[in-house]
Amino acid sequence: MRKHFAVLLAAAACAAPALAHAQDGVPADANSGDTAWILTSSALVLLMCMPGLALFYGGLVRAKNFLSVLVQVGAIAAIASLLWIVVGYTVAFGPVSNGWLGGGSALMLRGLGTVREGHTVPESAFVLFQMCFAAITPALMAGAWVERARFGWVLGFSALWGLVVYAPVAHWVWGGGWLASKLGTLDFAGGIVVHTTAGVSALIAALLIGKRSGFPRTLMLPHSPSLTMAGAALLWVGWFGFNGGSALAANDDAAAAIINTHAAASMAALVWLLFERLTVGKPTSIGFATGAIAGLATVTPAAGFISPGAAIVFGAAAAAVCYPMIQLIKQRLEIDDSLDVFAVHGIGGMLGSVLLAVFLSPALGGTGYAPRMAMGSQLAAQLVGVGVVAVWSAVASAVLAVGVSLFLPMRVSEDTEREGLDLASHGERAWDID
Repeated sequence: MRKHFAVLLAAAACAAPALAHAQDGVPADANSGDTAWILTSSALVLLMCMPGLALFYGGLVRAKNFLSVLVQVGAIAAIASLLWIVVGYTVAFGPVSNGWLGGGSALMLRGLGTVREGHTVPESAFVLFQMCFAAITPALMAGAWVERARFGWVLGFSALWGLVVYAPVAHWVWGGGWLASKLGTLDFAGGIVVHTTAGVSALIAALLIGKRSGFPRTLMLPHSPSLTMAGAALLWVGWFGFNGGSALAANDDAAAAIINTHAAASMAALVWLLFERLTVGKPTSIGFATGAIAGLATVTPAAGFISPGAAIVFGAAAAAVCYPMIQLIKQRLEIDDSLDVFAVHGIGGMLGSVLLAVFLSPALGGTGYAPRMAMGSQLAAQLVGVGVVAVWSAVASAVLAVGVSLFLPMRVSEDTEREGLDLASHGERAWDID
């Protein structure tokens, strides 16, 4: 079945309103096995966000800011979910007209079909699965502004970002929009839609909000590597639903995506440890966790299209590119992207999206190119897709961030930052230490 998948995907992208990664054929009714898998995958993606991402990020900050990270991740996911129901879903996956935005027929999820065209699951299950993607994507950006952003600005910016950046890009790539239907840009599970948008936007936010007090002179060590490892483990497990669920069926495509997901994460984590051993002398738990996440982000756009051998290459490439990118951004450029959102998610997602064009080749175990595509044209489609989305994310995020700051200040005071956001912003302490 996998050998036909890329061809079916390209055909589906041209046939509005089917999705860019839709299966072929329109079933008479929903398949209970496929539906159960999508419901399970939805839970796994939510697990990635809460508690996975919250603990992963929370362990990386100083103890006085731990609760603030958990509250931000949770609140962002909550408001993004509600807005997805109200308007986000119809912007992303509503009927295709001009290929830029979905039609408004599904406002407040009105008029959902029993089975979405080209799928074997109820549209309500598809809405749920995509809602979890819409929830975790803006939450990823929180790692760029931890320990200094005002809570009100975080919510205002993230809410608007989901509607202005995420939902339109999801339509362009997954909702029958112009990138997929006109150019043939591929993204199996979010290398462009999720990681490129969040990574680039996080970098812009970090530049606008400025450095933490003392950065880069003051050493700001993670207060709990153990929590970060636990969060990374939850992310790793949840990513099986993130990528495997994107096959939208309980089939060989889902199994292949999960195998590739695990292979890439494993390779990236081990290579990252090797780099640490060679450069700083000791492999660390933070390094293992960061490497695994880089591998997961890098393989995401290609997980259902490539062979396990290629996934191992993706993992090695993720470590080889993302590891020095962290050093470049923080040490050379002195940009305080605090938890390396751009270097890991943004660079990883873009890298995987481009590598996909090469490893789609049947000679390398890939699913093969669509009839109208060849490696060169597919590479061009991927580069254009990544470039357009990166530029749109950067420009729109800058406008939104500054615009929201006119009403809700972007940054806490220096005294508040020194005291810590847990107590100053939320009136609580994460740890009662005498």
